[in-house]
Amino acid sequence: MSQLSSTSNVPCRVRYNDEHYPCETSLAMSLIGGKWKSVILYHLLTGTMRYSNLRRAIPDISERTLSLQLKSLEADGLVKRTATGDKPPLHVTYQLTDIGESVRPVISAIMNWGSLIKQPAD
Repeated sequence: MSQLSSTSNVPCRVRYNDEHYPCETSLAMSLIGGKWKSVILYHLLTGTMRYSNLRRAIPDISERTLSLQLKSLEADGLVKRTATGDKPPLHVTYQLTDIGESVRPVISAIMNWGSLIKQPAD
């Protein structure tokens, strides 16, 4: 599991997974920022999902982008990938780790804020 620590001699300097960030906000946005990461995390808040279910739940994302974002979320320790079966096609599922679960109130706050500022669809 990844360790989170502040560098003592530099103000507002954070290290996570051997990467350095200028502050906690930069770290958080690196982990969940971008167009798709928070959407993927939102869907995984409901529980374990197969890749194909995530793909159907997020129809506007390309297969390549979904795959890359899941790999990034896994590398950052927010998502756990589990593959079962002896031969292809493997049964692959994704679920939130403890760190991934800790993003629940953040995603909820983003959803609430989005509902306040949303405009009617054209």
